[in-house]
Amino acid sequence: MAVDNDPVIKQFREQISDIDLKTLELINKRIKLVTQLWTYKHEQHVEVYEPAREDWLVTYAARANRGPLSTEALSEIYRHIIEVTQHEARGALQPAAAELAATEAAPDETAATTPKA
Repeated sequence: MAVDNDPVIKQFREQISDIDLKTLELINKRIKLVTQLWTYKHEQHVEVYEPAREDWLVTYAARANRGPLSTEALSEIYRHIIEVTQHEARGALQPAAAELAATEAAPDETAATTPKA
């Protein structure tokens, strides 16, 4: 029997493909949330990047991991997810940051209409 016609192999592949699509969906959701968080932090003039938070996340995930993924592999995967998320969020944040900077640099219209005491 050809591998492509094996129903067991086909079922495994379908399950793996379903998981891959769910993983992709979750990574995209993560990127959107991080972008929203960074936009908020930028607007509040709060430091966007927190290395300690990254370390905490990797430790938190490692403690929750029940395998078979090794701690080393989990750390590597999470570090890469964080790196990719940061890259994507920075790209999305660039236009928003430029817009915010332009807004902050614009003269305050209320100051021009409010008489000085």
